[in-house]
Amino acid sequence: MSLGVQLVWLFTLAIPVACVAWTVTHEELFREPRDYALERSTSDSRMLVRKFFYLLTCEYCFSHYVALAAVLVTGFHLLLDDWRGTVIAWLAVVWVANQYMGVHGRLRVAIKSQRTEIRVLEEKLAESGTTDAATPKGKGIAG
Repeated sequence: MSLGVQLVWLFTLAIPVACVAWTVTHEELFREPRDYALERSTSDSRMLVRKFFYLLTCEYCFSHYVALAAVLVTGFHLLLDDWRGTVIAWLAVVWVANQYMGVHGRLRVAIKSQRTEIRVLEEKLAESGTTDAATPKGKGIAG
């Protein structure tokens, strides 16, 4: 496989890895198991149990397991055709997936911040009785 094809595989394979790791560690769909894992990661008396459950709550940590499964299922190798290429591919997919998750996380924060600013502005306008000149018949923003 040429280096160009390997890079396409790397950046493409990292997308579902990032998607799965983010969804399991952040989204509402997995809130209950994540809350259970978080509680066990902080309260269990056994260190190995705490560490195991922590790995299920951290997107960086969890992405290692998802990436390993993805690399093994697809047989993806990077640079070398033996086990070393598998290890390189695994760690490279983890790194790219975490870059994707970092960008996604920053975008979510920016979008939430903008929505909050808009809501606060709408509330101030509603409280002051100011109407938007562009809205028909002076119905205001909430219209």
